[in-house]
Amino acid sequence: MLDNQSHLFNLPDDITYLNCSFMSPMLKSVAQVGVSNIYTKEDPTSITSKDFFDNTKALRSEFAQLVNAPASHCAIAASASYGMANIAKNLQAGQGDNIVIADAQFPSNVYAWMALKEEKGIEIKLVAPPAQPQNRGRLWNQKILEAIDSNTKMVATGHVHWSDGTLFDLGAIRQRTRDVGAIMVIDGTQSIGALPFDVQEIEPDALVSAGYKWMMGPYSTAMCYFGDYFSQGSPIENNWMNRLDSENFANLINYQEAYQPGMIRYDVGESANFILTPMLTQALKQINAWGPQHIQDYTQKIAAPYLDILKSAGIWIEEEGYRAHHLIGLRLPEYMDLKEVKMKLEDAKVFVSIRGNSIRVSPHLYNSAEDFHHLLSVLGVEASV
Repeated sequence: MLDNQSHLFNLPDDITYLNCSFMSPMLKSVAQVGVSNIYTKEDPTSITSKDFFDNTKALRSEFAQLVNAPASHCAIAASASYGMANIAKNLQAGQGDNIVIADAQFPSNVYAWMALKEEKGIEIKLVAPPAQPQNRGRLWNQKILEAIDSNTKMVATGHVHWSDGTLFDLGAIRQRTRDVGAIMVIDGTQSIGALPFDVQEIEPDALVSAGYKWMMGPYSTAMCYFGDYFSQGSPIENNWMNRLDSENFANLINYQEAYQPGMIRYDVGESANFILTPMLTQALKQINAWGPQHIQDYTQKIAAPYLDILKSAGIWIEEEGYRAHHLIGLRLPEYMDLKEVKMKLEDAKVFVSIRGNSIRVSPHLYNSAEDFHHLLSVLGVEASV
């Protein structure tokens, strides 16, 4: 099992940062790459035509390794919403069809489908979680499966719910979508990089993940995987680099109808970004060296004893079999006032997120058991670990 990795970060000593689901801290190595590349453009002659494509190839390769996908099926985006827009443009659906999504997802995995509802009359079926806390994760997954019918053309979900870490059974959902001929789209923003994911095992039609959270890259970066459903699709943006033979700068005025092989057609313009692209590449190198399963194991180790104490104090936490270890939702009992708790956490410099009626706690390898001890102390829960 991995040891604490806080030495690889520059987090201030006087804070308790349990908030990677909001934004990851920058690895020292990633910051160094960014700073170094800022100065590259002081001398533009140091940038060659080859660099445009070497940059993107390196990033594609690291992401492909992370999710076990062919690099040619991986595309570089600027945000999760950019990837979702490409999916929305190429979804083969219309009046009478429906899209199934888990309720209260992050807006980037909702607004694109709301636009399709307005444009094409496609029904959106929101599947809300059960009201009762018992067996919540299992029953929510069951409700999603039951919502998928012969008119469903797409199921769009996260691997975990962004506000409380509830796990969705992607294998069962994938099988159900096959039964009805629907595609499966996954928003991996709150999971890719910290929770193991295997494209060959799940076989999604698309996977989209912002880069600044669990992939530990800079803001305004994202990565996508696209399956064969999108192989002949039309991208939302037509840039020069996603066209065939664009490596030949002298031939660029001989315009190409054909795209680059694979799913490079869905790359964002200026994907070679000489600052952000190398930074995300470096971040993914470190994550691949760690391994997402080791991140799960470490966060489980430091949190588990304290989560048992929180549950004993009446704080609701999803059952372990239906939640991830890197993202945990705490729902307070009636005797605790959420606003008051929020103020106490802020005063104590304990950084978490409030999402709906849930306190979202999201540890990583830079955290320790002492961080959870501090969290419980601020919540007024005695921790005898």
